[in-house]
Amino acid sequence: MSAIILFDGVCNFCNGWVNFVIRHDSRGYFKFAPLQSETAIGLLKKNGIDPAETDSVVLIEDEKAYLFSDAALRIAKGLGGIYSIAFALIIIPRSIRDAVYKFIAKNRYNWFGRSEQCMLPTPEIRSKFIT
Repeated sequence: MSAIILFDGVCNFCNGWVNFVIRHDSRGYFKFAPLQSETAIGLLKKNGIDPAETDSVVLIEDEKAYLFSDAALRIAKGLGGIYSIAFALIIIPRSIRDAVYKFIAKNRYNWFGRSEQCMLPTPEIRSKFIT
């Protein structure tokens, strides 16, 4: 079984974060697709999420879609080890967690920049990306 992470493929912060997850996903649990891909658009629609309204990380796990801080915390939990400790933040009310998440998401291009195109995975990690 695996989970799928949909991410903003032109966001430098998001690409760095995806690379972090790949490096620390010792079980090979996560697969990835940029939000700009046909695959991601299809998965979003299947889960009742408007692709035009989504520019943030989405986690699809066990046939359910998670957004904003829920997605980030579930991904940390899925990494296991020390990273799963972050899931304890789930006790903070979602409205507060999501406000922080959305503030970072809103400013990510200003702080970290953006690429003109989605990242191209190296041959070593290409199998982690779905098309």
